[in-house]
Amino acid sequence: METRLAKLSVGRSGGTASAKCKNYKISLPTTWVEQLGLNENNRELELCFDGDRIVIAPRLTSEEFAAKALKLGHEVYKFSFFDGDKLCTEIYSDFTEKRLRAENFTDNLIKTAFGKNNVPSWEDFTEFLEERCIPKSRSGLREYLDAIGADSSDPLDILPITQGRMAEDDQRLIMEVLK
Repeated sequence: METRLAKLSVGRSGGTASAKCKNYKISLPTTWVEQLGLNENNRELELCFDGDRIVIAPRLTSEEFAAKALKLGHEVYKFSFFDGDKLCTEIYSDFTEKRLRAENFTDNLIKTAFGKNNVPSWEDFTEFLEERCIPKSRSGLREYLDAIGADSSDPLDILPITQGRMAEDDQRLIMEVLK
């Protein structure tokens, strides 16, 4: 792994930003940018921050994300979220690294899995799955699980059976294990 030192450029934000707002930039070596496959036509990046480091990577499509995770031997699922017969959101989830990609197919944010959140976190994803299942605190949960034939209250056990259907909406969630 090659290491280089860089300087952080600090500038003042303009426009309607407050007087205290700043923006930050760093320059990357051309060879690194080219090795990432980035150029004037392909400039979309993904930045991941783990509390200690920032990882910069090219933004992969959902399919590329899933293929890369599968190639690494990860546990990968695809969730298709429908409203009636209309596909609203596809979610590719890497359960090994706890990362995901979500892509909306409707402009109606109410019908999407994560609303206006275009980059949901793993916590957003697990909350979404749990919302499409019977609450774990529900009285009589064991009887409900027995009635539907689920082994546990884990959404991955419930969703293949119920498709995340709720009495109050026409939405459903189809789960696929990718191999």
